[in-house]
Parts: sequence; structure tokens; C-alpha cells
Amino acid sequence: MTSIGDHPADLGELFHSAFRGLRRTWAEQLAPWELTPHQWRALMTLLRRRPFGQPAGAADPCTADPGAPESVAATEAMRLKDLAERLRIAPRSATEVVDQLESKDLVRRNPDPTDRRATLVVATAAGWQLFADITAERRDKSNEYFAQLSEADRAELARILGQLGERP
Repeated sequence: MTSIGDHPADLGELFHSAFRGLRRTWAEQLAPWELTPHQWRALMTLLRRRPFGQPAGAADPCTADPGAPESVAATEAMRLKDLAERLRIAPRSATEVVDQLESKDLVRRNPDPTDRRATLVVATAAGWQLFADITAERRDKSNEYFAQLSEADRAELARILGQLGERP
């Protein structure tokens, strides 16, 4: 077991330390696209609709064809209020992030046909393409990050993290 000084290391601290390194790498990845982590999180939340840990399927927006986003986008619109709730931020903050994404032509706002007071947010073709590009690069960087572990260790880590991710 790893230790800090004379004391056994706390699992939470070790996990947090490892995650900080990976998160720093991911934040640096967003710079070429002039995207902040908050903007990426909002775009990812808008496009990634399946619950954590659920296997990707044919209708999964994460694997949707970014070349044909308009056919998927109509079913992937999300109310601004719901986006704020999923991000766990104030609706005003969600509005600001959506404003920023809209100014980059990554999302657009549409009126909600079922409630004229509500606004729907939907990704544009550029938003879908950027999502696909960043997701692929992020996967590559994650693979590089975990390459220092043996294949057996990576499989065990995936099993453990999957088990922890299933907790409510």
C-alpha cells in the first residue's frame, strides 16, 4: 500500500491526486478550441444523455454520427432549466454558458413547442463535430495516462471504478 510519510495513504486522497493529474491534462486539451472546462461540461451534458456506466448503443448520442447531427439533434434538445439542473448550477449561470457556446456556433436555442415560456438548447453540427473530436482526443490522452499500468491493473481499476460508479 502506498503511504504518505509514516501514515498509510487515504484512498480518497490518492484517488483525488490521480484525478487531478488527468483533469489537468483534459483542461489543457480544451485550449486549442478556446473552450473552458465549464463550456465543455455543458456541451458534454447536452450531448451525453445515457446514464453513467450504461453501455453505448445504436441510439446513444455519444456514438451518433456527427456528420448527421440534425436528425439526432431534434430528439436531443434540452430545456435550459434542465441543463442547469443536470450541471447543478443556477439557471442564470447555465444561460451564460449557453450564450458562450451559442456565440461559438456550438449550440442554438429553439422555442419549446410545448411551452412557449421555455427555451430548448440543441447542439449544432459544429457542436456535434467538436464533441466527437474532443471525446476521441480525450480517450487517447486517458489511454496514455493509464498506459503506465499493466493491462491487468487497468482491468482491475476499471472494475473497481465501475463498481464505485454504480453506487447511488
